[in-house]
Amino acid sequence: LRAPHVMVSADVLVAEDDATARELAAGYGAWVHSIRTGAGAIPFPDPATAAAHPLSDEDRALVADRLATRFVGAPATVAERLEALQRVTGADELLVTTITHRHTDRVASQALLAREWAARARTRLAS
Repeated sequence: LRAPHVMVSADVLVAEDDATARELAAGYGAWVHSIRTGAGAIPFPDPATAAAHPLSDEDRALVADRLATRFVGAPATVAERLEALQRVTGADELLVTTITHRHTDRVASQALLAREWAARARTRLAS
């Protein structure tokens, strides 16, 4: 490249609404905890399993930084936060990763975000 290129990654989970996204993302803390404690990554817990096994305060503290930096919500919610991330970092590119219990939820998350991102791009181009 002729000039530096900045790529920033973000853990993202998008659903039709904020509440559904939060439910689908509920297992993230336990999954990150399993990696950070050296036990090895567990399969990403489904929402019911995550609800039945909440993290202790100590466990939550171990993963707090990862929980605080996720982008979880409805398409507009997540796109707004990603636009802010891109603005404050000067990123030329965003690398979006999504992890959920069900593959279909990952695919839906990516599709919802792609539609929202494309709609925002069209709006920017039109103005």
